[in-house]
Amino acid sequence: MSEPGPDAPRDGPAAADVAAGDPPEEPESAGSGASGSGLAGSQVSDPAAAGSTRAVASSPLSPTPVLPGASRPGAASHAYPRPAPLTPLLVAFGIDLLLALALVAGLSVLGTVGWGFVQGLRGLDGAQAAPDLNAVIAISLSATAISALAVYYFRRNANAVERAASWRALWRGSSWGWIVTAPIVLTTCSTLIAAAALAQGLDVTPTNQVLGPAIRAQPALWLTFAVLIAPAYEELLFRRVLFGRLWAAGRPWLGLALSSIAFALVHEPPGLGAGRGAGVLVLWIVYAFMGAVLAWIYRRSGSLWVPYLAHAGNNLLASLPLLATG
Repeated sequence: MSEPGPDAPRDGPAAADVAAGDPPEEPESAGSGASGSGLAGSQVSDPAAAGSTRAVASSPLSPTPVLPGASRPGAASHAYPRPAPLTPLLVAFGIDLLLALALVAGLSVLGTVGWGFVQGLRGLDGAQAAPDLNAVIAISLSATAISALAVYYFRRNANAVERAASWRALWRGSSWGWIVTAPIVLTTCSTLIAAAALAQGLDVTPTNQVLGPAIRAQPALWLTFAVLIAPAYEELLFRRVLFGRLWAAGRPWLGLALSSIAFALVHEPPGLGAGRGAGVLVLWIVYAFMGAVLAWIYRRSGSLWVPYLAHAGNNLLASLPLLATG
């Protein structure tokens, strides 16, 4: 489903994701030569870039479109769409993000009210009817998941061709290299940054520390959510929708920067997170770096499966200390 608004090529070339398509990747090597002057005569060196050819042909950004990795006689070996106009693109990005945040807030309130209503029917009132820790976590995570899925579905949905291309791209050797190394790099860097901050007396307690008691009480349930489910909807929102919109419009580095900042602020909301003072800035750096790495490997691999699995690996490594801490 294409998203409304005068933004990037809305159905632009893509390679799909966990449940969605991905924008065109910038290939690591030039593609093979091809005869002809249109898509029908092009050879695509990267299967992840072979997504929606119908949409490429109709893209307003390039009157003679060439998929990344494809070439034509007399053309450069690397041809990418011209960047889309910035203002409408930023407006569309802002709509995506604000819509997601509004849905999270609304669904969280609705979930809390619904919980109190159910407890009231059971004869509880006042403090007894308030959600306990597990209920608060469940309401918050469920609201975030539903919001991300809704924004993905209505704003940057994908087709079966894109999803198939993403699945094929997953099985390249380089994709699994990113999947294995990214969690190690992210965990090592975050640990070193946190240690340096603690040595300076900064409070760098992350908001997700609240998951510790829940994980220890019901490890199978919450590890499944933290490791398998949460990375899926976060990748759909931050990489597929937010980063992917600017990437498909020919502005991948701007997309990487803005989506990473959004990723950091959503994980540690200013004034609402567990961190305090300058420690919040440290947490933003850690999360922004994580978002940037995941966006980068998404772009390099051409498959959202890759950052999803890397994200899952990172969350698993981050959950182990919470599981062990008494």
